[in-house]
Amino acid sequence: MDHLDELKALDSARWRIAVWLTVAMMAVYFGFILLVAYDKPLLTRLVLPGLSLGILFGALVIVAAWGFIWIYVRWANQHYDAKIEALRGRM
Repeated sequence: MDHLDELKALDSARWRIAVWLTVAMMAVYFGFILLVAYDKPLLTRLVLPGLSLGILFGALVIVAAWGFIWIYVRWANQHYDAKIEALRGRM
C-alpha cells in the first residue's frame, strides 16, 4: 500500500470516529433540550431532596461530553498517533 493511500485511510478513520462521536453528542444534547421544551413536568420530578431529574440530566449531558472526549483521546492515542508515527518512520 502506498504511503498516500495509508494516510488517506487513516484520515478516513479519523473522520469516521469524529462524525460518530459528534452525532452521539448531538443526540444526547438535543434529547435533553427536547425534554426541556416538551416535557417540563418530567424534569421537575425530584430524585432526591434538592435534586430534580432536570438537574441530573443536565449534569449527565456534561458527563457524556467528557466521556465522548475520553473515547476520542483514547482512540487517537492508541491507533491514530501510533499509525502516524509508523508512517513517518517508513517515509
